[in-house]
Amino acid sequence: MMALPDYATQRARFITAVERAGGQLTSWPHPLCGPKGEALATDVAVIGNPSAANLMVVISGTHGVEGYYGSDSQIAWLEAYPAGSLPAHCAVVLIHLINPWGAAHVRRVNEDNADLNRNFIDFSRSPPVNLAYPALHEIYTCRDIDGPQRQRADALLRQHCAEQGWVAVKRVVEAGQYQFADGIFYGGQKASWSHQTLQQIVQRHLCHASNIIAFDLHTGAGAYGHPMLMAIAERAYPALEDAQALFGAWLTVLITGANRDSETGVTATATGYLSQFMLDNLPGARLLQLVIECGTYAGEIVHQRVRDDHWLHLYGQPDSPQGQRIKQALYESFYPADPDWRALVALRTGQIFTRALQALCQRAL
Repeated sequence: MMALPDYATQRARFITAVERAGGQLTSWPHPLCGPKGEALATDVAVIGNPSAANLMVVISGTHGVEGYYGSDSQIAWLEAYPAGSLPAHCAVVLIHLINPWGAAHVRRVNEDNADLNRNFIDFSRSPPVNLAYPALHEIYTCRDIDGPQRQRADALLRQHCAEQGWVAVKRVVEAGQYQFADGIFYGGQKASWSHQTLQQIVQRHLCHASNIIAFDLHTGAGAYGHPMLMAIAERAYPALEDAQALFGAWLTVLITGANRDSETGVTATATGYLSQFMLDNLPGARLLQLVIECGTYAGEIVHQRVRDDHWLHLYGQPDSPQGQRIKQALYESFYPADPDWRALVALRTGQIFTRALQALCQRAL
């Protein structure tokens, strides 16, 4: 059994890599601590000219546990970067672990049990209503993990899957919901710490730019070992044609909405995606807002392990042997130990970064 990741070690690796690359580092301390009492923060590194008009932006850790793939990708780029090689009009901004609490506690969600990719909505308006979720809520709040309540919940899930199909159930559950704070795929009742921090980062480091290619790094959906390059948005946006021209057939476009579906494994019915937030908050830039989503295990397996972790933080003891086994399974689901998986996604992620940065440096947008 591989060891669980250590947040403090991962953060130190990133900071060291930034220093070696000659980058400028800014930190946003999180108000809470990690499971070992360690300090938490989102760190932002700027490589190159901070005033550059063309930026490549890479965000890791929107879903905390997925942030270890994202962090490793950022560190790999930093370690391969030839210091001083960027032209003055081009820079790289690395937003490291935007959900540091989730990364440290090996969870997808944040300290409020909120899924950040459901939290990026305008909370001055009434949140979206997921009318079908309440009928499924008890599946995710049963008080035991292997006793009669769990058996009843499992039977209820099987019944819904038999009647509607797994894809239809997944579409409802993963769409997000804003009613049950103890529920799964909860979007929150307010802009989270990470949401507010990203707003500050955008204002401080990004809003001056004219051309931006931004990547939000994820794992867990799609074919095993396949890093999908995606554009996810609520509607087509001006730079989408640029993205299609730059990446061609590698790019998959996903337009989200209440009645939409997708064969990618990424939920098309969800609201509150970080990608849409970036598009809405950088209206002055020609922004290619993209997602890299690295496939791991079958959706039903990943869902079960997320559900187990949800139970653990509702009723269990994360630092117990049982809790550690659940954490191990969750970590494996989002960052497989398989060295071939890791090598393949690292290679492809690096290729995507290289193509994007070359386009920005050549003013090809």
